[in-house]
Formats: sequence, C-alpha cells, structure tokens
Amino acid sequence: MSNEILVLEASEALPHVPLAPAPWRITGNGYIVAAWMPRDVIDNAFLPPLLARSHRGRLALMMFVDYHEAPCGQYQELLYIPGPMQFNEHRHRSITRIFVSSYNSVVNGRRNWGIPMDKADFKVRYGNDGVDHVCVSRHGHVIAEMSFKGRGPSMHFDATVIPKFLRTLAQQWEGNEYIVTPEADGIVQLGSIRATSFDPVLFPDLNRGRILGVVKVHSFTLMYPQAHVAPIRKRW
Repeated sequence: MSNEILVLEASEALPHVPLAPAPWRITGNGYIVAAWMPRDVIDNAFLPPLLARSHRGRLALMMFVDYHEAPCGQYQELLYIPGPMQFNEHRHRSITRIFVSSYNSVVNGRRNWGIPMDKADFKVRYGNDGVDHVCVSRHGHVIAEMSFKGRGPSMHFDATVIPKFLRTLAQQWEGNEYIVTPEADGIVQLGSIRATSFDPVLFPDLNRGRILGVVKVHSFTLMYPQAHVAPIRKRW
C-alpha cells in the first residue's frame, strides 16, 4: 500500500485522456499557506501507511494554484504537504492530498510523478477589492472554502536560491517511488487567508492549526522535470 489507497477514484476507473509526458512547463498564479498543526491532526491526516511512522514535524503547507498554461490544459489545484517522511534513501516532503479541476491533470499527474490527484469542482472568483475566493467541491459537497488577499510590495523570486533538498518532493505510487525537484520563478508578495472552512474527512482542517504565513505568487513559471523512479525498497 502507498499513496493510491488515499485517492477517491482508482486509476482503472479514470477516463482515457491525452497523455502529456514530463517535463512540463506551467504558468499561473496561486497562494502558499504555512501552518503549524496539532500533532493529532498532522500525524493522522492523509499520510501514506508505509510512510506514516517516519513522519516528523508539525509544519504543513497548503497551496491553491490556478494554472493558466499547462501541457494538459488549464486547471486549478488545492494540495496539502505535511512534514518530511523517510523514502528509500532520504527524507522528503510529499503531496499527500490534492484535488484538481480536470481529469487530464489527474491522469497525467499520477502517471508522470505518482501524485495522488483526485478530481473536484473549483469555483474561483477574483474580486475587484483584491480578495480572491476559492470553493472546492465534489459531487456538490464542499471540501474547502477560502478567501485570500495579497498585501504589500511585490518582488521577483527565483526558487533556485532554495537548497535542492528543500525543493525536492517524493511520492509512493503503485509500488514505485517518484522523486522530482521542480524549479520556479515569479512575482511574490505577502498575503493573508481569511474566512476558511474544511471538511476534515476530505482535506486537513487548517483551522485546527496556527497560520504562520501566506505568500501570493503570480505570473510564475514552474518547470516540472521527469521524475526519478525506483521500486519501493523499505517498509516503515
């Protein structure tokens, strides 16, 4: 068992879509939220069983991203990254919960990088007052609802200044381990997250934690290379 037991739809049940192999070049806007989570939440919410015992730390990341251009077409996503876990050779962070707005991205995200994507409906409204509203639902049931706002000056940021080990993500999927180190650059500014609600059955409840910071990212370019793929060797 690995990340595939966390998804709501098995891969064999997904529709056939055009394949878009890595590498990908993606552009868009989004928000990154860092939260300090209670131990009972972060150690129990959507951790792959093979990795759960090795999980460390209480810092979690949530991201909402609106991709304007991608090899699989435009789409939105909401994702959650808990603390690092032990993979074959090293400790890495991992996307353990993620909803996206198209089956094209679901199929290709699982196939290319072992990311446990599920399909959901996104309603995104960019307000004239600078407040951006996001509602994520599935079959009419609300998974998450959030309001964001950027504030203060903007500046250019290149993610290559971050050490590689901090940018590297790992996934377990269908018996294999996927390791990838994305690169990104864009315009960033501080932000805030306002009214929020989460269904903890479907997505970690960030209201249980303490928000440490919010960053708004816009006009960014993300390079997602091919993953290094190897069989899962360790059992934790």
